[in-house]
Formats: sequence, structure tokens, C-alpha cells
Amino acid sequence: MRRIDLHCYPNTQRWIDCQGPYVKALAEYWHRDWKAKTEEEVVREFQSAGIEAVLVALDLRATINTVPCDNDYVAGMRDRHDCIIQAWGAVEPAMGQVAIDEAKHAIRDLKMLGFHFHPIMQHFSVDDQRYYPLWEEINALKVPVMIDVGMTGMGAGLPGGFGAKTRHAHPSSIDTLAADFPDLTIIMAHPGYPWIDETTVCALHKGNVFWEMSGWAPKYLPEALKRDIRGRLKHKVMFGSDYPSIPHERLFKEWNELGYSDEVLELFFHKNAERVLGL
Repeated sequence: MRRIDLHCYPNTQRWIDCQGPYVKALAEYWHRDWKAKTEEEVVREFQSAGIEAVLVALDLRATINTVPCDNDYVAGMRDRHDCIIQAWGAVEPAMGQVAIDEAKHAIRDLKMLGFHFHPIMQHFSVDDQRYYPLWEEINALKVPVMIDVGMTGMGAGLPGGFGAKTRHAHPSSIDTLAADFPDLTIIMAHPGYPWIDETTVCALHKGNVFWEMSGWAPKYLPEALKRDIRGRLKHKVMFGSDYPSIPHERLFKEWNELGYSDEVLELFFHKNAERVLGL
């Protein structure tokens, strides 16, 4: 069975450095180290897992002022390896016209899939109308976006959470964005804890909104969501790992243990991504 992984970070030193102080905080929160690998090691892990990876760029210049794991870097990594089939670009909404110009470059010159946003780490809400010129440009480029929803381990457990606000990742913001931009394809990333029911509502109500289940061990998903994945959400959900957060071996084992039919797993692992994203 083909397995498209929509949410893979480069896991190289460039990506680690981009996260600045979040790296130490996340290691303490998860009780394990967060260490870089070489590009070749990362690719071997993708190949061993049997996935076709979609990489995710990261730009946090407006919040922690680190050197981004930028679009040129991630697109270059994509172009060097057959097991990496596409890449999500990253821009900083707070940078205004700079972000808009970078969005044009990412799509027109680098031929990236679309854009990923991390509202908690980037300190913004996607329904903030100050950033609508950026959404208008992305909409005009006719590419999709992937937006994180729900709790993150980044800054968790620290006083003030490094200034990040979890409410920025509430699914109601995506519901508003989807209503205001009905031609924009939106992929919600992660289950959306603790707002999983509200995330479900957004996926069901908005025809232009879809959902990938990265960064979460399948066995811990709520029973209602497990039921919906084989039912009313089966044409809406897609696979993502949030690599390197959880090993692919564990994810595939736990997805298989949920007892879904081959039809549901085919939709989840590749057919929905093929249909919605043209992969």
C-alpha cells in the first residue's frame, strides 16, 4: 500500500537550529533528546519506513529571530531524493510584504506544494484580518495550506510557554478562514486536542477543509474520532507522522491495530491525499 506522509520535518541541524530555545524545552517536556541527523540518515529512515515524504519548512524570524529552515533549503532536499515527493513552504505572516514575496517565490520558482503554518510558534491566529493580504495571495496562487491545530509540546511546561498562546491554534480560526476563503484548500494538522470535537465539526462543515492526524499515537485517539475516521470522515482524513516526533514503525503498527478495512486505510494513507492535493 502506498503511504504518503504529509508532515515530515527535515530533522537536520538546520531545522534544529531554526527552533532555537524550543529544542531544550521540548527535550525536557518529552524526557528525551532532540538531536539532528544528516540528510542521508533522514532519507534512509524514510526509505526504511516505506513512505513518500512531504517535507515541512519552518520560519520563526518574527518570534525568536532564528535563521529559518527555509523554502530553498527544503525544496533542495526534496529535489535530491526520490522518496521526498513534495514540500510545504513556510512564511512569517507578521513580515507582511516580505512574506507575500516569499510565497510567490516558493510556488513560482521552487514549485512547492503549498504552505504550512504553526500558529502557536508563529504567535498569530489565521483568522486575524491583518494577515488577509497573505491569504489572498496564497489563494490567488491556487495552492493549499496546512495549519496546525491544538496543543503543542513547543514551550509546554515553561512559565508563559515562551509567550506562545495555545488559543491561536483553535479550530474556530480555521472555520472562519475557510468561510472567508472558500476556494482555499485547508489541511488541519494534528488531532486538535483538546478541541477534537470542534475540529471534527470544522472538517465536516467546511467542504474545503481536510484533516491529517500527525503527531499523535493512534491508540490514544478518542473513540468517537476513531469511529468517524471509518465513517463520516473517511474521505476527509489523511496520514502524517510529524517526523521525527513518533517512529513510523509505531504509527503503522497502531493504525493497523485499529481494525480498519483496506478501503479506509487506502483512503487514509494515500487516496485522499492524491485526490485533494494531486500527489
